[in-house]
Amino acid sequence: MIRRIWPAQGALALLMIAGVTGAQADIGLTPLVGASGVPPAPWHVAGLPHQSKPATRYSIVTLGSERVLRVLADNSYGNLVHALPSLQGAHQLSWRWRLDEANALVDLRQRSGDDSAVKVCLMFDLPLETVPFFERQLLSIARSSSTEPLPAASICYVWDAKLAPGTALDNAFSRRVRYLVLQGPQAPLATWRSEKRDINADWKRLFGDEATSAPPLIGVAVAGDADNTHGHSLAHVADVNLD
Repeated sequence: MIRRIWPAQGALALLMIAGVTGAQADIGLTPLVGASGVPPAPWHVAGLPHQSKPATRYSIVTLGSERVLRVLADNSYGNLVHALPSLQGAHQLSWRWRLDEANALVDLRQRSGDDSAVKVCLMFDLPLETVPFFERQLLSIARSSSTEPLPAASICYVWDAKLAPGTALDNAFSRRVRYLVLQGPQAPLATWRSEKRDINADWKRLFGDEATSAPPLIGVAVAGDADNTHGHSLAHVADVNLD
């Protein structure tokens, strides 16, 4: 069981990213939408080690007059991840998203409800010595058992059907993942919203107790899951960019 080496299967898999090398020249994000019906490489779905549960489905669809990413979670788990070389110069993350079908069972304050219809996450390479001792030990154990590098901290921007915009909270299983709710119950369904976030400001708000400025960014993820609630949700995402 993954929970014996890390507080949550979901938290562990969210932290998993593909390895990159310093020789990689392009430090920007590849567009989500390509010529095919799936996101182009290096975007890829990262799940749990030996995952038996269904994977969240990520597909490129035509919605209205544009091609966008469809995020369909149905008692499923999996993150759509884009690894980056260690990137210190990114200042803003922007994207568009919409929630089409909310999962009424979600409650991010509880482990049994720790799912989201859609979230956009940043993953950071924080020096291990700055991580609190107990969490550092858990992270070290997780890293020793994983075949992929694990970042030490992640910020996830969430569209939540219950919590008010501006709500900040820790992942119910692990403080290495922290949430910031951007859209809440008053946001209309099936309506596009645009976001632009100051990465350093959000880091200071959520992880400022561990470092005064954002450490190198090593990955971006788009995700939706429904494995803890055994529920269902549908959302769409477009135009994920780093500036």
